[in-house]
Amino acid sequence: MIITLKKDAPQNVVDELINQFENEGLQVNIIHGDNFNVFGLVGDTAKLDDRRIKANQWVEDVTRIAAPYKLANRMFHPEDSIIDVANIKVGGNNPIVIIGGPCSVEGREEIIDIAKSVKDAGGNMLRGGAYKPRTSPYAFQGKGYEGILDLVAARETTGLPIVSEIMSADKISEFVDHVDLVQIGARNMQNFDLLKEVGKINKPILLKRGLSSTIEEWIMSAEYIMAAGNPNVILCERGIRTFERYTRNTLDLAVIPIIKEKTHLPIIIDPSHATGDWKLVEASSLAAIAAGADGLIIEVHNNPECAWSDGAQSLKPEKFKKLIEKSKRIAQAVDREIL
Repeated sequence: MIITLKKDAPQNVVDELINQFENEGLQVNIIHGDNFNVFGLVGDTAKLDDRRIKANQWVEDVTRIAAPYKLANRMFHPEDSIIDVANIKVGGNNPIVIIGGPCSVEGREEIIDIAKSVKDAGGNMLRGGAYKPRTSPYAFQGKGYEGILDLVAARETTGLPIVSEIMSADKISEFVDHVDLVQIGARNMQNFDLLKEVGKINKPILLKRGLSSTIEEWIMSAEYIMAAGNPNVILCERGIRTFERYTRNTLDLAVIPIIKEKTHLPIIIDPSHATGDWKLVEASSLAAIAAGADGLIIEVHNNPECAWSDGAQSLKPEKFKKLIEKSKRIAQAVDREIL
């Protein structure tokens, strides 16, 4: 971090700032210029609040020369992280993972049938929402713990690891006992209390990007989980909110190479929520694979017309299978393969 002081800053102010930074365990290097004096701070500056420093009337500017996230930063962890989800390796040079399943679990027989379809098509994991965050309080909110048990039954039938979204910390024991990959949804990306709690468990976390969150805010949410003790984070881009109305959200494919440059964490893409339209899911999926994604999470339903939620963005099993077949050819072109 570089702090620029005004040239006429009183010595007592300079001394106070030096003492403040040294008390934080930082090394302070002073550079005297013609118009400004500059502090160069060496050490862990993530705990410093830029705004508090700038509140000092003698401070001209504050510039960070390193990202505020440390544990997720590739600078401090050059090799790719490989996240183990029920013996499926996600990230690095491992095969691209395809996750499929309905937006919400509607019943045991239904989720077992969809799980069989996902597996037959070549999917590697089963997704399904038991607890559903909905914009309207009158919309279907999920089957709760019953839905979790339905997912477990589908796993027992097909062998597919299960992915489901946790809404609150009081449900953590359910997810620790039953779910293979715990999802933090877009609306909870900055639920910091929840992030801290899932950081205490020994389960891989799928962290979705918030609807209007910057890349740095998203990575900082991953940092919360990692700082609490859980390094097993997979990032998930699911589209961000923009002015565009033709799609549900706007899929940010540029985030894939950015995440891979800035962090060592795997990233998967959710083209279903990003587009909101099943007709756009295949093209978005193929583009994501070409851009370097480590996986896809796609909504699949045997009868989307009658789905209790998000039917318009769900693929039928036969279209899901064709997507995977095409994905294999795209993956080969970028020196990857589909699991």
